[in-house]
Amino acid sequence: MKIISVIKLFAMATLTGYIASLNGAEKIATEPFNNVTIFAETSYDITPVLEKLTALETVSYKIVGDMVYVYATGVPNHKSPYFIDTQWEKEKYVDNTSRGFHLNPNRIETQDYEFRIPLHPKESRVKRATNMGPMGIAINGVPFFNQYAAGGAALTREIRSFDQYNGHPTARGNYHYHIEPTYLTDEYGSEAFLGLLLDGFPVYGPMEKGTAVDGDRLDEYHGHFGVTADFPNGIYHYHITPDAPYINGDGFFGNPGTVSN
Repeated sequence: MKIISVIKLFAMATLTGYIASLNGAEKIATEPFNNVTIFAETSYDITPVLEKLTALETVSYKIVGDMVYVYATGVPNHKSPYFIDTQWEKEKYVDNTSRGFHLNPNRIETQDYEFRIPLHPKESRVKRATNMGPMGIAINGVPFFNQYAAGGAALTREIRSFDQYNGHPTARGNYHYHIEPTYLTDEYGSEAFLGLLLDGFPVYGPMEKGTAVDGDRLDEYHGHFGVTADFPNGIYHYHITPDAPYINGDGFFGNPGTVSN
């Protein structure tokens, strides 16, 4: 337990508060009064979802101190038209006959990702914008990208190149999702844990407790605090929604780790 920034004390006061256990972390809650301001810092433990995150052979992890190192090839475990002219063409290529689909010239290639993610995520006092490129990782080892196309443009045009599972590759062959990875929600359910963002907070599907999640139920970072199947005591988590910003809003809720490739 840590108490940070306590400290504007202009008069003698008596503090009362309570300590509550929250998913293995302690939280102090107090009422500010007599010019005393106390901020409480709560951290969470994401150990319960690490086995789900690394269930496939192409994804693995190790814990080093307070960080989780996740390793992934980035090759999706589903078929795609972007496997044409690759070593996986015979096994994984499938055409996309959706109206309006435009196959971009890029093809899926094996990557060598190392995601360094906090094991005990907590809210950041200074929120940081999500980066272009990987901002998190899905449970099949495919990166999540934010709601922008190259150059920070809207996805309006680029979305036409998304395959039937809503992914596509960059010029370097980095297959990724900007929006709902429908293969995963079809496979695991629309309320399922789908991955982690770099700040360590989990990403869940577009449904919660049997109802669709919309922006009115989420904050500016596209998440909220609540109980999930993996975190029965509650945790801050993101939700995928069908409308922009899709996965993440105005930045990371927590302190993001890093990713290299």
